[in-house]
Amino acid sequence: MKPLTIVKIGGKVTDSRAALYHFLDAFASLPGLKLLVHGGGKQVTETGVQLGVRSTFVEGRRITDDRTLEVVVMVCGGSINKTITAYLQSKGCDAIGISGADGNVITATKRPVIDVDFGLVGDVVSEGVNCDLLNLLLNSGLIPVVAPLTHDGCGNLLNTNADTIAQEIAKSLSRQYEVQLIYCFEHRGVMANPKDSASVIANLSQEDYHNLSTAGVISGGMIPKLENAFQAVSRGVRSVVIGHASELSDLTRGKAGTTIKLKEV
Repeated sequence: MKPLTIVKIGGKVTDSRAALYHFLDAFASLPGLKLLVHGGGKQVTETGVQLGVRSTFVEGRRITDDRTLEVVVMVCGGSINKTITAYLQSKGCDAIGISGADGNVITATKRPVIDVDFGLVGDVVSEGVNCDLLNLLLNSGLIPVVAPLTHDGCGNLLNTNADTIAQEIAKSLSRQYEVQLIYCFEHRGVMANPKDSASVIANLSQEDYHNLSTAGVISGGMIPKLENAFQAVSRGVRSVVIGHASELSDLTRGKAGTTIKLKEV
């Protein structure tokens, strides 16, 4: 199978043009087939404040009402997605910016209310990733740049966690490709001491994750990121690495960041 690198970029990196462009320079230099998924949560929050739309989170996940969804579409589906696409074009990468609704790429269903009503948040349905279209784009020399939006097939857009979108795409394409999934943000990886950037955990097992989350070392937005990472490696993705966006090249070679393992190493 051909190798495929799927990178998710988020956190504070998408807030800074300089940091984002530095990352995109490295991404453009990656060899072979590649696909980029981006977030933009912090910009959604800040833009919402400017528009009088307050963000609420539960365990790192955003509650999305009608007005919040409008902000997500505007920021993630619009300005961030097209800024990334345009910059990659300047680097000789024929990028195409899409959301889950474009070409029926990702179908989701509104998350059911159990303990928390997350509003207009989508959970990707079984077989909800359109692999045929993504294969067509990749094998045509295009680089998909995917915004964190899905659709329900009934005309409704849904806000979907970008880490989840990256994981769902990685799982689905692992049937045809040797997939490496990399989560990039502003930290060097999962840290044993969140205040010490030198305390990066090189390899993280599910047992480690359970112990650290129980102790409160891992919390907030890191929880859905790691849940997605473990699900990906359990479903055929060759490797998952989490680390700093400025170290992308080293992350692809396993020389930086935190590598996710199903078992103790």
